[in-house]
Amino acid sequence: MLSRISEDGFLNEDAIRGFVREALDSTPLDGKRVLFIVPDHTRSMPMATMFRAAWEALRGRAKKMDLLIALGTHPPEPDDVILPRLGITPRERETTFAEVGIFNHEWDNPAALACIGTLGEDDIAELSEGRMRQAVDVMINKRVLEYDLVCIMGPVFPHEVVGFSGGNKYFFPGVAGAEILNLFHWLGALITNYRINGTKHTPVRAVVDKAASLIPVEKRCFCLTVVKKETKAVFFGAPEEAWSAAADLSAKVHVVYKDRPFDSVLAVAPKMYDDIWVAGKCMYKLEPVVADGGELIIYAPHVREVSVTHGALIKRIGYHCRDYFLAQVEKFRDIPGGILAHSTHVRGMGVYENGVEKPRVQVTLATGIPEDECRAINLGYRDPASIHLDDWKDREDAGRLHVPDAGEILYRLRSEACTET
Repeated sequence: MLSRISEDGFLNEDAIRGFVREALDSTPLDGKRVLFIVPDHTRSMPMATMFRAAWEALRGRAKKMDLLIALGTHPPEPDDVILPRLGITPRERETTFAEVGIFNHEWDNPAALACIGTLGEDDIAELSEGRMRQAVDVMINKRVLEYDLVCIMGPVFPHEVVGFSGGNKYFFPGVAGAEILNLFHWLGALITNYRINGTKHTPVRAVVDKAASLIPVEKRCFCLTVVKKETKAVFFGAPEEAWSAAADLSAKVHVVYKDRPFDSVLAVAPKMYDDIWVAGKCMYKLEPVVADGGELIIYAPHVREVSVTHGALIKRIGYHCRDYFLAQVEKFRDIPGGILAHSTHVRGMGVYENGVEKPRVQVTLATGIPEDECRAINLGYRDPASIHLDDWKDREDAGRLHVPDAGEILYRLRSEACTET
């Protein structure tokens, strides 16, 4: 494995480009078809620098270089989003980069997917540590199978479903079919965001890595450590190896410890989160430092939808704690596990006793979503115009925490050490 880490700051553009060239120069790629799997706009990384450096390193060497955007179930991205993220103009797309294929993943198009194997009931029971027992076909975007080498290129952060993002997660759920996606998202929900977020070795990561082992193509991975849009480190190697090193560093730089919980937390969502499906990360990363009975406010005036893709289903079931669904399995059997998982992750910890749901904290939306819609999905509402950010700054002594650009940095109580699941 190769790595480049800035011990006392961040890597500049030249350092990143030089590392990408060194990594790809050391990989036998002459005459080969290479597919890069990259994140969409909801993940922070120097995508333009990485893309151009890879293209320069492979130009004249590789037979083919293409990109597949790991959308999971996010909406497909149009050119006016993709091209600026790659740092290329429409004119360059038509000329300099005309031969580079750029594809959106199609999770809901059976014709775009291929089955590479099955994880049986015994496999899932073992990997989930007995929490689930069901077989699942492993479906992946069939483009992955059309190349000589597939190279993941993405950041690693604490994550609510798998523990730490990155690595093989760019295959599953990044470019996977819905069945396995729904299975391991619900597995993560059973464990709960509270326990899994920021934990390195989890049953969900075990499922993801097992599924990735079925991919019959050579794999490499660039894992980046990005802090407040700046790159701290880049790792390159096999996906498991590069991810492991990046996760270890992420645990050091992406976790903020607080001495006590807060009665009110204002999580300011960045503009890259354009619906609650992704802005929910504000809750995932801050749930551990909200006091019992406290309030977490997702402040995102620019957000006007619950979910572009899954809005109808989420509005049908609303947001509830895990135990609410476990007590009514038959009622929600037709709802995909990924939808149920999102619901529980946003609502957070709680209990369901004698037909009454008791969430641990209040979750409130201060967004462009109307009040009646917020109430209908079991979340609180505040008019974003009533919130003045200056009133929240430097108020920790009064029990108020203000978190700008929430969603990537995990907050924990110092007294609660991370435990493996």
